[in-house]
Amino acid sequence: FAQKDVFQLKDIEKIAPKEKGITSMSVKEILQSLVDDGMVDTDRIGTSNYFWAFPSKALHARKRKLEELESQFAESSQKKEALQKSIEKSKIGREDTAERAALMEELAALRQKKEQLKAEIDKYRECDPDVVEEMRQTNKVAKEAANRWTDNIFSIKSWAKRKFGFEESRIDKGFGIPEDLDYID
Repeated sequence: FAQKDVFQLKDIEKIAPKEKGITSMSVKEILQSLVDDGMVDTDRIGTSNYFWAFPSKALHARKRKLEELESQFAESSQKKEALQKSIEKSKIGREDTAERAALMEELAALRQKKEQLKAEIDKYRECDPDVVEEMRQTNKVAKEAANRWTDNIFSIKSWAKRKFGFEESRIDKGFGIPEDLDYID
């Protein structure tokens, strides 16, 4: 800003340590950081990179930001006013009156009665024909699965007897199979 001029990297590396006290090793990193933040402009002309930052650009950037924030503030103010009007409009007809209080009490009583009736229905749910039929289907599936696993156990026991010549009681004992294992009727 002070010199209002365009510089190359080597010029900045010479000037920065003398005038600003920045070590020459960190000048390139700091300059890249400023370029990334948009505070310093850069452009490649031919084989050289040039860097510059003019006070007028920073001023214009601040003005643009200020205008943007002012427009956002105006929009937010309008939204707030619209919401306030909406609140006022929705309050109309909802004034606290004796009739409204009675209706609110009646509503609360009806909601409580609904909950009680729901609880009573849940209490008798096990007698519902749909639930009973669903339980029968679930039991049928479980019975088929138990018989399938029993059949698998008998097949493995038969295979083990043929393959290894084990006695059936020894297989039962080794694998914890109960003696009274049988299909479910």
